[in-house]
Amino acid sequence: MAITQAMCTAFKVNLMKGDEDFDVDSYYIALYTSSATLDASTTAYTVSNEVSGTGYTAGGNPLTVTTAPTSSGTTAYIDFSDVVWSSATITARGALIYNSSNSNAAVAVLDFGSDKSSTAGDFTIQFPAAGPTTAITRIA
Repeated sequence: MAITQAMCTAFKVNLMKGDEDFDVDSYYIALYTSSATLDASTTAYTVSNEVSGTGYTAGGNPLTVTTAPTSSGTTAYIDFSDVVWSSATITARGALIYNSSNSNAAVAVLDFGSDKSSTAGDFTIQFPAAGPTTAITRIA
């Protein structure tokens, strides 16, 4: 089992088919344990090895796009608001961003590098500042 950070291949195909719309669609982020297998071949949200615990609901939290799709040079990117699970007691190794408006299609896998935990506190995913070299979701 492993979580490998990647932009999902299914997302790239969906872009080519015109099936992604960050201005309209609903995007979510779900958390996963170290037992999960997530990588570029992940095609959709799954409950398999998803985190469970106080303050966490299956399916994760909705994402808010803070920087609409834009570009700089030859790189296109978007940015999301930070996500917080309040008063949570959970442990996660990674996350999956997915499009709930498009059959829960996978967008990107995030690998935290190690287990991250909260005990009756906030579990926060802080997205880096939007930019062509820093945005989590970017195509160069």
